[in-house]
Amino acid sequence: MSDIDLCPRFEAAVGLIGKRWTGLIVEVLLKRPLRFSEISQAIPQLSDRMLAERLKELEAAGIVERHVYPDTPVRVEYSLTAKGRDLAPVMDALHQWANRWMLVPTHSAP
Repeated sequence: MSDIDLCPRFEAAVGLIGKRWTGLIVEVLLKRPLRFSEISQAIPQLSDRMLAERLKELEAAGIVERHVYPDTPVRVEYSLTAKGRDLAPVMDALHQWANRWMLVPTHSAP
């Protein structure tokens, strides 16, 4: 047995939140509930297929909830649950760390 044991809950949390695009989806939903198209516009590099997949995963994990409004046409919004909103300080800490340590790639003209 290793002298460094990882907590299975921590490992599961990092596995979920660390998936590509998941953090960005949580970040935009921390602002307010959004429709699918609004999330897609906020994260333009994210394909609709991958967005749908990540939203289903977050919903299954109890982080996101899907609200269907019987308007014409039907309106669907996604919002964070209490569990999802509890990620706000985690996201803030990640912002602070990123601002200090992450370099933004620059594109130079040839």
